[in-house]
Amino acid sequence: MPNAPIGLETPVDTKVAFLRNPDAYPARPAAVEVIETHMSWVFLSGEFVYKLKKPVRYEFLDFSTVEARRRNCEREVGLNRRLAAGVYCGVVPLVMHSDGRLQLDGEGPVVDWLVKMRRLPAHRMLDAAIRSKTVSGDDILRLSRVLTGFYRRSAPVAVSAFDYRKRFEDDIRANLAELAKPQFKLSLPQIEQLARAQLDFIDERGALLELRAREHRIIDAHGDLRPEHICLTPEPVIIDCLEFKREYRLLDPADELAYLAMECERLGAASVGGQVLRQYLEAANDVPADALIWFYKAFRACLRAKIAIWHITDHEVRDTNKWRQRAFDYLGLAQSYVQKW
Repeated sequence: MPNAPIGLETPVDTKVAFLRNPDAYPARPAAVEVIETHMSWVFLSGEFVYKLKKPVRYEFLDFSTVEARRRNCEREVGLNRRLAAGVYCGVVPLVMHSDGRLQLDGEGPVVDWLVKMRRLPAHRMLDAAIRSKTVSGDDILRLSRVLTGFYRRSAPVAVSAFDYRKRFEDDIRANLAELAKPQFKLSLPQIEQLARAQLDFIDERGALLELRAREHRIIDAHGDLRPEHICLTPEPVIIDCLEFKREYRLLDPADELAYLAMECERLGAASVGGQVLRQYLEAANDVPADALIWFYKAFRACLRAKIAIWHITDHEVRDTNKWRQRAFDYLGLAQSYVQKW
């Protein structure tokens, strides 16, 4: 086993430069494709993918130390094996030898940890399949069965009706506070109207939310069920759950699937997500009120608008127009949903 972490953090640029090199990997791939996200560097290396977490700390996560990143990598692998058992190979160390050489999955003092995954076919990711119009009815049925089985196996999590309702109230106000910041140049009247509509829903029909908690519908779910995290292999797999904060995964399956339906609609395939949601509800003998589904969709669209607009504050992001337009698109979807309840 590798030794304990060395005392000083190796600069992230040094690690990234090493991991960009095909010679860093046991299989010696012809090339390495690198993708940077807010929280990770992702290295596509032949048939495998390696994810290096950035040494960052936010209100909702802490990757600031080698040990914290190790724990999070292990949690990511364990949780994601629920829906992608054959994809998540494990956690591998990045070590440094006494002469300063880095080695992936070797012996020596550990300078970081990476999640190792099998690479999935890009053209079969649901977002790509939607764009290429290659999603079949059988794909949707298989995906619905995988998700239904997952939700059925998941033990209910005890959440009080009061806490479940209040969580939405707090999050709606938090979304409003962020989206309304002048630097984002969004429509303040629209944002305020959307927040007021959601809060009015809770005031007038909050019992619908409370009933979901009382019926023990809340489970430890995926937390980020978007088309780009779903691969339509013969047995569909779903990757990249929100491993870093359990609270974000404690969801009503109807909420999670309404989120997926909203994202599919944004991509121009409302029927895909709608079918998955409907097939789950039928299989689970679950009959939530239509108004609750519209509320869930509107809430998720506003949350995604906030996450999209945050990208323009990242100094490494150049295409600010893309992310502002993405936020506008989400807010437009939310507007259409609040008009239906």
